[in-house]
Amino acid sequence: MGMKLVVLIVVVLAVIAVAQIMRVYELSTQIRGKREEDVDLRTNNINASLMMVFLLVFFGSLFYMMIEYGAGLMPVAASEIGADIDWLYAVNWWIVIAVFLFTNALLFGFAWKYAYHPDKKAHWFPHDNKLEMIWTVVPAGVLAVIIILGLMTWNKITGEPSDDAMIVEIYGKQFNWTVRYSGDDNKLGYADYKLVGTAEDADRQMTYPNELGVVTKNSINWGIYRINSEISGLHSELEKEANGETVFSEAGLKTRIAKVEKLERIRERMLDMEGMYGDSIDAWAQDDFITKELVLIKGQEYQFILRSQDVLHSAYFPHFRAQMNCVPGYRTTLRVKPTMTTQEMRDEVGDQEFNYILLCNKICGVSHYNMKMPVRVVADSSEFMNWVTEAGNSYPALADTLLAPSTIDKKRMEMPAPAHHGDGHGDEHEEGHGEEGHDDEGHHEENEHH
Repeated sequence: MGMKLVVLIVVVLAVIAVAQIMRVYELSTQIRGKREEDVDLRTNNINASLMMVFLLVFFGSLFYMMIEYGAGLMPVAASEIGADIDWLYAVNWWIVIAVFLFTNALLFGFAWKYAYHPDKKAHWFPHDNKLEMIWTVVPAGVLAVIIILGLMTWNKITGEPSDDAMIVEIYGKQFNWTVRYSGDDNKLGYADYKLVGTAEDADRQMTYPNELGVVTKNSINWGIYRINSEISGLHSELEKEANGETVFSEAGLKTRIAKVEKLERIRERMLDMEGMYGDSIDAWAQDDFITKELVLIKGQEYQFILRSQDVLHSAYFPHFRAQMNCVPGYRTTLRVKPTMTTQEMRDEVGDQEFNYILLCNKICGVSHYNMKMPVRVVADSSEFMNWVTEAGNSYPALADTLLAPSTIDKKRMEMPAPAHHGDGHGDEHEEGHGEEGHDDEGHHEENEHH
């Protein structure tokens, strides 16, 4: 505490001393009859020379940092698209650095070369067509090149996959990732957010989880059963309230009524699912399997299908230089072909503990920092299959050996007859159409056959 006080006193005294020196300087200039804004030629030349000194120190520090840190903090890119991204970054950096050096050299060089001198007169001109053409056309041309190169790279990232590409789904939710592989047929089964959840059959004491909302005939039935149970529970609460057995606040009562109406609309859509998705829904989904680690094969192209259950996430593979947002109710795609196995990268960076990683690069909540998944790149398909078949590494996307109860109520809602108003110009459906024109939870349907 004593040393800190001494340092504070020294700093305060230094500030006071500098202020007094400046005050003495101002008084001396007044005694000499010199105005503060008057600058003599010697001082002006010193300032001009200091401009060049600053320029040299400035550029010197820039070149030092480029040599010391120019490669960045990331190792070599481990995917084909990563190499293209690194090349595009390099092109952009060289353009930026060239413009930076040129403009700053002009800025400080002109300040030195054209420093004030009583024998020099500045030439003033208000307009120059040639100069305006140069500083308009040249930047526009450079930006056009950058944009075209960027679009070409973007098309590689999001374009159509090759016939040999393996389809894999990456599903984000607060605060973890889930991977669904497409199985032997390389076709992901359909998925629909309305089927996400766990159905419980109390009579048979079994549960049916569907964490990704994968669509099969059996999962649709389980989904309807789950919705029926929720609606029944809410009706029971409302009936008790009506009979005076329990009391809800007005807000609580409205909330329960609104939830029943919402669940009934979702149930109607579930009843349409089987006809909407067709007869092949079981075949596409039956061999899908889920893992909590992403394992890829070197040299194999992948088409990642990205979805989110709750909020906006962003799947970021730093070593592949690949990133794509995961949007609720919508699916995005990302093409990646790994070029280095995990062991090869470990040898490259000299760290045998190194592992690739999948991160969330959007602030998605309080545990955003913890939303990560290990990624491993193996040498060939046999090593991949050994990992898949090893106990505990994967499990079926759906437990469709658990059949839904046979006595599921699939009775349709009784829709009210349309009201008719005076002139009959069709305005009687305005409110109903507004409700049906969007999805109940602000999401879009997700039809996911690949």
